[in-house]
Amino acid sequence: MMSIHPTAIVDQRAQLDSTVEVGAYSIIGPHVQIASGTKIGPHVVIEGHTSIGKDNVFYQFSSIGAAPQDKKYANEPTQLVIGDRNVIREFCTFNCGTVQDVGVTRLGNDNWIMAYVHIAHDCQVGNHTIFANNAALAGHVHIGDWVIMGGFSNTHQFCKIGAHSMVGMSTSLTQDVPPFILLNGNPAAAHGINVEGLKRRGFTREQISALRQAYKIIYKSGFSLDQAKIELDNFTLSLSEAEATHVQAMRTFLDTTTRGILR
Repeated sequence: MMSIHPTAIVDQRAQLDSTVEVGAYSIIGPHVQIASGTKIGPHVVIEGHTSIGKDNVFYQFSSIGAAPQDKKYANEPTQLVIGDRNVIREFCTFNCGTVQDVGVTRLGNDNWIMAYVHIAHDCQVGNHTIFANNAALAGHVHIGDWVIMGGFSNTHQFCKIGAHSMVGMSTSLTQDVPPFILLNGNPAAAHGINVEGLKRRGFTREQISALRQAYKIIYKSGFSLDQAKIELDNFTLSLSEAEATHVQAMRTFLDTTTRGILR
């Protein structure tokens, strides 16, 4: 049965599965939908047009689905969509989207979000990410699967961070980051491939070696970005399918960047 603390305020129009738990003094707004198995801790506010999937855990004092911190916002019914099996720790702030973008802020599945993390309007966060304490995303940022954001890292509007990258503590990002990159510093600098993370996720020695070579082509060869693209295309032809898939992901990312890549 649904477990709602008697001090919680849940709007009668909110749609909560019968297995949802809501802690003391939490507030759930009228346009909120929460699926089965999700647990809302004490003193959590969930508002706006917010949809939350299954088996999530929200610790105390988070603000979820509030209006975007954007002066252009005019109370349009934009959304926040959260997937399944996410852990959201204390004092996190996730905002709804804006009509200047897709109108939806998204957090995927199986993400580990530590205390004081801010995910601004229109951000698109993938699956299996880790955000350490005080990591912050400005509006319209895209984060790929398996990305790790270090504590106190911050990311400029419209930046993209590719899958499997790792951003070090207190790093400030103002440009896009291709997949698989390890970086830190302020200003940020790339420091090779995220080897340890890739090993933990089952990448083979050959796949990691191919990615290291791709990194050298982009970052160590002295090529312009257009020249690096050509070299990556040629390099990919020499690889097995298992190796080429990941190198091609790096190559494709270079065509999608809008702010230029960090290098």
